[in-house]
Amino acid sequence: MGEFWSTTVLNYCIALGVVLGGTLLGGIGAFFGNEPPMDTMLRMSEHLKIWALVAALGGTFDTIKSFEVHILGGEMSQVFQQLIFILSAFFGAHFGTVLIRWFIQGDL
Repeated sequence: MGEFWSTTVLNYCIALGVVLGGTLLGGIGAFFGNEPPMDTMLRMSEHLKIWALVAALGGTFDTIKSFEVHILGGEMSQVFQQLIFILSAFFGAHFGTVLIRWFIQGDL
């Protein structure tokens, strides 16, 4: 069960890191590209959410394949574990977006 929780935390942190890192570096790029960095950062934080999920889960095909194998095999506990991995990655990506909004004083 220790591996389950470490994977859950790892998925959360990876998704959080993708959103924060991508948004902050995108804001720097927008500054050098003579675009409004704060508007760009808000927009990018929303667009990076799905990519953060994909990065944290290691590609969506593996997750979908896992669902198929475990559902057809009757291993519902494994299906619930995969759902928790997806939720932890989602919460990490969402928290990254909330942090960016708070950081630039955007609308929550």
